[in-house]
Amino acid sequence: MGPDERSTVALATYRSIEDLEAAIGVETGPGEWLEVTQERVNGFADATDDHQWIHLDVERAKDGPFGTTIAHGFLTLSLLPYFGNELRELQNVRMAVNYGLNKVRFPAPVPVGSRLRATSSVLSVKRLDAASAQVVTQISVAIDGAGKPACVAETVARIYFED
Repeated sequence: MGPDERSTVALATYRSIEDLEAAIGVETGPGEWLEVTQERVNGFADATDDHQWIHLDVERAKDGPFGTTIAHGFLTLSLLPYFGNELRELQNVRMAVNYGLNKVRFPAPVPVGSRLRATSSVLSVKRLDAASAQVVTQISVAIDGAGKPACVAETVARIYFED
């Protein structure tokens, strides 16, 4: 990748619940491009025991609906921590845990060999106590050159700041 292809990553830094509250509605990113390789797709298939031909059989997929193999939707979803860490930095945190998802959609397939990057936006912050909050963040994963995103998800995390 040449220097003209690098994106400008707007890294958000959150040091407190107040920082998270101030970030509601502010978009961060996009991040750097990440190529989806056949090796990554094969590894995900092995890890999840999902060996459907549309993901793994390169020759058969040439005649399939997408003309190539595609990534599992859940592989794209599993990349959300990677993209989230690329877009934000948490400081003064003793622990952050994945609490779940509110909504997940896969509007477009991810052809193997394509590149993905993400943007994110804090949707809500609910204080649990003086040092912790439940944070809902929307992450949108774009496919290079595609009109629709690969994944749009609302993640829910509990963040525990230092007392």
